[in-house]
Amino acid sequence: MTDPSITEIDARELRCPMPLLMAKRGLNTLQSGQRLRILATDQGSVRDFRVFAEQSAHTLVSADEQQGTYIYVLQKG
Repeated sequence: MTDPSITEIDARELRCPMPLLMAKRGLNTLQSGQRLRILATDQGSVRDFRVFAEQSAHTLVSADEQQGTYIYVLQKG
């Protein structure tokens, strides 16, 4: 079950840098404090999202992997 208050972007099967670019676009539509969930299958996204959160005003709330799908939750700063 998904939380309706969290916007979700499905970037599965897309290769780097597309999952991160889609996340950036999604964050641009949110208000500060709102959350974005991104689904990705690209292994490079693990590093990409960690570094992005460190270098931006946004917070990486969680990063999980389930059966080959990486699930990130970002909170807009």
